[in-house]
Amino acid sequence: MIGPIYAITDPDAPHRVTAQAMAAARGGAWAVQLRDKHAADEDLLHLARALLTALRPLGVKLIINDRLNVAYAADADGLHIGQGDGDPTQARARLGPDKLLGLSVETLAQGAVVPACVDYIGIGPVRATSTKPGHATPLGMDGLASIVAEARVPAFAIGGIGPGDTLAIKETGAVGMAVVSAISRAPDPEAATRALFREWSSA
Repeated sequence: MIGPIYAITDPDAPHRVTAQAMAAARGGAWAVQLRDKHAADEDLLHLARALLTALRPLGVKLIINDRLNVAYAADADGLHIGQGDGDPTQARARLGPDKLLGLSVETLAQGAVVPACVDYIGIGPVRATSTKPGHATPLGMDGLASIVAEARVPAFAIGGIGPGDTLAIKETGAVGMAVVSAISRAPDPEAATRALFREWSSA
């Protein structure tokens, strides 16, 4: 169900969000996370429904970032929340048992208290990244490895990562990498996704 390449959309990237999502799906991403901190719920819901129609025939999951109401209304495949985006147990109760629930983890202490209702965690930022202003202190590969070692659920690395990082990330025990710029801002997002997938598979 979970694969190594997890694409996250960027509304400020040169390519339209729908193009980013479809390119990532064609390139081998197992899931696309729809993330837009500023869009109105109604606009995000409309986009989510369109993406679900396009992604489901490809077997690719659509995860909604932060907006529980949008994820529920769209019948999306899951929700990803940060430490300040609400109680995971309440989100699980609303979503039901069959949807994916992800949680961002920025410290070892947070990683040690992940609720049982969470399906996976995103650990980061590994490095500084411009796609999330005001992010926590970068963990580096050693910090990533420390949190992965204590994780009770599958863990993805996130934050300033891309080509050339797959071996180091794989060696930490993470199941994959959640990628924003390396896909969304690549000249050819589909080729970029495919290259990351190929690199991970051969690492």
